[in-house]
Amino acid sequence: MENNGNLLISGATMVLPEITKLGDLRITDGIISEIGESGTLENLDDEMFVDGTGLHLLPGCIDPQVHFRDPGQPEREDLGSGSVAAASGGITSFLDMPNNVPSITNLEGMQGKLDTAANKCITNYGFFIGATENNVEDLQEAVGTRDNPIAIPGICGIKIFMGVSTGTLLVSDKVALERIFSETSGLIAVHAEDEDRMNERRKLIKGRTDVAAHAYYRDDITALLATKLSVELAVKTGHRLHILHLTSGIEADYLADYCKLPSKTEQYPIITTEVLPQHLTFDETDVDEQGVRLQMNPPIRYSADRDRLWNRLVDGTIQCIATDHAPHTLDAKSKGFPDAPSGMPGVETSLAVMLTNVNKGKCTLEDVVRWMSTNVADCYQMIGKGKLEVGYDGDIVLVDMKHSAVVKDEDAWTRVGWNPFAGRELVGWPVMTVVEGIPVFERNQITGQKGKILVEPGTTGKPILMNPWK
Repeated sequence: MENNGNLLISGATMVLPEITKLGDLRITDGIISEIGESGTLENLDDEMFVDGTGLHLLPGCIDPQVHFRDPGQPEREDLGSGSVAAASGGITSFLDMPNNVPSITNLEGMQGKLDTAANKCITNYGFFIGATENNVEDLQEAVGTRDNPIAIPGICGIKIFMGVSTGTLLVSDKVALERIFSETSGLIAVHAEDEDRMNERRKLIKGRTDVAAHAYYRDDITALLATKLSVELAVKTGHRLHILHLTSGIEADYLADYCKLPSKTEQYPIITTEVLPQHLTFDETDVDEQGVRLQMNPPIRYSADRDRLWNRLVDGTIQCIATDHAPHTLDAKSKGFPDAPSGMPGVETSLAVMLTNVNKGKCTLEDVVRWMSTNVADCYQMIGKGKLEVGYDGDIVLVDMKHSAVVKDEDAWTRVGWNPFAGRELVGWPVMTVVEGIPVFERNQITGQKGKILVEPGTTGKPILMNPWK
């Protein structure tokens, strides 16, 4: 049957906004049109039928932080390969960062990425525009001014690198930062590391080649100083702020007094944050064992940080989960510390990692749906995303909570061909990913663990629609 956006999934355990129960779900022309009791919805002539018996049906995951390296670094990834990798992990929408080659700092560059995504992607997409110390007018063209906020489909906000990570984008001067916060609309997302402290502490590790030095010089105070400054500016200007990839316990504890979902507050500033599966899983012992494969910015820290991040995720201080999917080739990684680049893949296993935590009793399936879908849509004011609800977009994922597999590099869809969770057994995997009612990926006994892509590039997925911010 031709993929037309008409799909009936019958007999799955559905994670609905208010209840988890067995049932049927129909998607018509790419939109969820009916939700009924199990066995009550008849299969129509023009729709695909999927037997969901024994499976769980979730809203498609939304990854709010990826680096798909397009334009400029195709040996690492591009929007096509990144979108495919995302789909294999149950991710139906992503938000991509601007530290490309060249950096994306104006509306012309943004339009170029949107056009490329339309031709290459099989999932939904959105993009951040990069801030520099002198491009406020360009930022205003993309997100508007305080008096005239705008929301262009597929443009999700402004990205500020407060400390050098990868690429050429950096805004560390407080005057320049305050001007961006004061004179733009939209959402500002920050990579929060204090550049001055990093530069000073880098001198302390001169000559060291052990990767443990990475977390030592980019310490938790380096992160906390930048996080505090970004919150200070948000409070002073009333600007919407999202703090990316939280890594330290002291930051998480500090943010407990500030972070709330947009839907839960009417007071500005609205401040939210996220955490990565890597920082919920790995600690200094893993870094010692795996070396630069686990080198990233901000770094994998210590077991105490990991435990406090979990606590703050569960209590609601941290709203959502991202991956910071930032692939580098193993050849580049083989240079060792300090020459190896920072970053790792993540989109293919983020959901499986969190489903494994469900199976271990660390969280519930409903928690994972909130952290990886519903809350992400809330944080970015996405329209029609993040819930199994009539009228919402037909972006869904079927998962087998009992399916167990060891992660292997050779099963990777990402162009760099490796995964930081390689060698770990994960229990709970996506078996079908659906975008706009069209199955784009499946994993079963015939396809094997790697799975199979079902659509051609550019045939599914759209720019994500978001409401404007003040």
